[in-house]
Amino acid sequence: MTSPLPRRIARVRPVREPPKDGLGLARQFPDEQFFVANDSPDFDSVEGNRWTVVESPFPASRANANSPFRDGWELGAVVNQDAFTFLAPSVPVNVFGMAHNTGQPGRDLPPQAFHKAASSVIGPGEAIQLSSSVGYVDPEAELTVVVGRVARGLTLETAGSAILGYTIGNDVSARDLQKSDELWISAKSQDTFTPAGPWMVTDLDHSDLEIGIVHNGKALKTASAADLGWKVEEILVYLSSFMTLQPGDLVLTGFPAECARIQPGDTVMCRIEGIGELYNPVTGASWEHQPA
Repeated sequence: MTSPLPRRIARVRPVREPPKDGLGLARQFPDEQFFVANDSPDFDSVEGNRWTVVESPFPASRANANSPFRDGWELGAVVNQDAFTFLAPSVPVNVFGMAHNTGQPGRDLPPQAFHKAASSVIGPGEAIQLSSSVGYVDPEAELTVVVGRVARGLTLETAGSAILGYTIGNDVSARDLQKSDELWISAKSQDTFTPAGPWMVTDLDHSDLEIGIVHNGKALKTASAADLGWKVEEILVYLSSFMTLQPGDLVLTGFPAECARIQPGDTVMCRIEGIGELYNPVTGASWEHQPA
């Protein structure tokens, strides 16, 4: 029996329509989201840029439901990639990261997770915003599990059935705050500190994928998903042993490669073999410049 071929599924937003009133004013639409899928193995081909509108893969989650009817976005409609922008792959209830999960030293420790605020999630192309007082900040490119169903008490044999697909997560981390905040919440959960996307890939052999970062155009030293201490299925068993995972939850599995400090004006691209690239610019915090 052959294994299913990988498929890309993305949460996207249609681009705004061009001006139609002769005054140069674009028609405004409320925020929308649709899910699209692509089965082409060549992401950059013509077919790789033609997507089919599909049902939400998270039917139990209202946060991940498709928008109401819009002409040209009916189920089964084919849309070109230039007709939309990519969003984070889901609207999660929970976002988890794994601490100290590199190599044998990580495996020698008990598995340990931290919680990231769901409000910290942003999509491809959105800015990572750093406040003037945040200090030293690193990006971390991480193989990220997208949970596909309600899951509790998973085993190594059943963990795979709870995985919808894999995406790229950037576990942005304020290092100075990690030293002063034992729970890491201020270091990991700041607004914009969890970029994710640009899509999720199903049925992916994740055991030995190359992981790396490109910082300001310079490729840093890469590593492999094989370098993680605790593996994907083991992480899901651990997390589901004490809480219920929800459809759309994101699980960042750890960062084994090289990183470099980011500051306003920088760009950061996270790369994972078989998934693609997640690009985000870095800016100062917009809320520091708003009037009181």
